[in-house]
Parts: sequence; C-alpha cells; structure tokens
Amino acid sequence: MSKFSAFLKRKDIEISLKRYGIDALSAMAQGLFCSLLIGTILNTLGSQFHIGFLTMPIYEGGPTIGGAAMAMVGPAMAVAIGYALHAPGMVLFSLVPVGYATNAIGGAGGPLAVLVTAVIAAEFGKAVSKETKVDILVTPLVTILVGIGLAMLVAAPIGKAASWVGQIIMWATLQRPFIMGILVSVIVGIALTLPISSAAICAALSLTGLAGGAAVAGCCANMVGFAVMSFKENRWGGLISQGIGTSMLQMGNIVRNPKIWIPAIVTSAITGPISTCLFKMEMNGAAINSGMGTCGLCGPIGVWTGWVTPSEAAIANGAVAIQPGAMDWIGLLLISIVLPAIICWLLGQLCRKIGWIKDGDLKLD
Repeated sequence: MSKFSAFLKRKDIEISLKRYGIDALSAMAQGLFCSLLIGTILNTLGSQFHIGFLTMPIYEGGPTIGGAAMAMVGPAMAVAIGYALHAPGMVLFSLVPVGYATNAIGGAGGPLAVLVTAVIAAEFGKAVSKETKVDILVTPLVTILVGIGLAMLVAAPIGKAASWVGQIIMWATLQRPFIMGILVSVIVGIALTLPISSAAICAALSLTGLAGGAAVAGCCANMVGFAVMSFKENRWGGLISQGIGTSMLQMGNIVRNPKIWIPAIVTSAITGPISTCLFKMEMNGAAINSGMGTCGLCGPIGVWTGWVTPSEAAIANGAVAIQPGAMDWIGLLLISIVLPAIICWLLGQLCRKIGWIKDGDLKLD
C-alpha cells in the first residue's frame, strides 16, 4: 500500500460513490429536513392556525422560530454532510460558516453547491486534523478557507446549473404534462426507494410546481404502495414503517427479486399523469418536500404549505398563494394515499397470482 493510500485510510478519507453519493447526499437531506422543512412547517402551522408563539419574532425585529430554522439551512446541510463523512469536531464546527456562505452564494441551487463544497472542505479538514501542534488554528483555518474559497469559485455556477436543470424539467412538465408526469413520477419514486436521497435531488434542482406534484405522486406510490402491498407479510408495523417511514426498507428484497418493484413503479406511472393532467396538483412548498412522499406526511404537507404560503423558489417560478377548494383536497388525498394503496395492492395481487411475487418476498427483516 502506498504512503498516500495509507494516509487516506488513517484519516478515514474514502473517495467513493457510496461515501459521497449516498452517505453525504442522504445526510444533506436530513440537514435540509431539520432546518428548512421543519421551519416551513412551523411557519405554516403558526400562520394558518394562529398560534401566537409560532408567529411572533423570537426577539425584536428578528425571525420567528420557523424563520430561524429556515435561515440555518446552509450550516445544517454542511454539518450533516461532515457528520456523514466522520469529520472530527474541529472540522465539523468549521463547516458551519462554509455551509452558510455556500448556500447564500449558490442561490436556488444552494443544496447542490453545499454538497460539493462541504465534502471537499471536510476532507481537507480531516487531512490536516491533529497533524500539527497548533491544530486548534490549522484545522478550522484550512476547513473554512478551502470551503469558502471553493464556494466563491463554484457555488454560483453550480447553483445556476442546478436551477437551469430544474427549470427545464418544470418547463417540460408544463408543455407535456402527460409524458413528463410519468417520467418525473417514476424517476423520483425510484430514487426514493434506492439508497440515495430523492429529497436532496429535488432540493438541489429546486423542483416545485407541476413537476414537484408529479414527484410527490411517484414517492407516495412507492411508500404507500409497498406498505399496503406487503401488509400480508409485515402487518401494521410494516405498514407504518414503510408508509410514513421509507420504502427503502424493501431494498434488500428488491435486490433478491426485482419483480417486487413492478407494482410500485407501474403505480407511479399511473398516478404521475393523473396528478399533472387531471388534478394539476402543484407542490409549491419547500423543494425538498417533492422528494419526501409520505415520510412524516411531508409530501402532502408540502402541497398544503405551497397552497397557502408558497416557497421563495416557487414564487420565483410564478406561484401564488391560493385558497384550496374541494377538488384540490380530493386530488391530494387520492394522489398521496388512496390511489397508491388501491392500484399497487391490485397489481401486487396480480403479480402474486402469476408467480412474480411469492409469499415472503416482501418480508422485512
């Protein structure tokens, strides 16, 4: 083993798709969830239900509780990424200003920019950590200078590129709602079940509007679909853990028998265009909601918050607050829960009948 390889191993620096594309990306989504998403939910609850302590500033002229959480989205993402990369304390704490600066510079594509800069800053910080007698100075200096220096170079272009891709997807969905409804729903639904973060992808692309609604449909199709389809094997515990937790729990079973995924994928291909063409359901809340599905009911909550208080990204794309009518609520309920449960269960029964799915194939360990 070369000296450089030995050094990387000693520093726990693993240059791999799993470490950066799965571990770091998934952690970034958790950082988004604990700041931007929770803050959005708190603000919406406060304004819609007139909850005093949620609508008042935490100090004179300052933000609300939800606003404070939302303002910390950059640092929360960066620290979450550093945690996933096993960064030591000094590196982890130094990622706070890196995340703040990167997200501010990256604009609508801030999450993707934070992923890039936080990963590189964390790895450089880990490399120098405890290598000198003045570690308390060297480690934070290297982490912050590398991270913010890189952000000044690449965050704005990354943000613009991510925003452009998201804009293209949303534009295409408006132009071809049937085809794009299928594509967005199926692709994001698959990403939700794979060990990657569909929430982080949607956030990075700032995916809202009609495309965001299709993404919600695809995610719900997988989560509710697997929960209902596997009820025979997993009963109520499985229904809850998959229905409001994650369909990723089925990944091991999918590897053993990929055919068990067919009902959920076909369901997403059905509910996606129903969302875009029939109900014209838009998800104008925080973009991360587009990739959350029924996890903590964040997908439906995102649609609701988008109706009453659209996110900045959605407003930039022309969204306005609306007073939802009966059809809006019916569409949300059907797309999020009822149709995935019925369609995926029926398709699952068909697959069982023809032998593609056997008893025990959907059993969670």
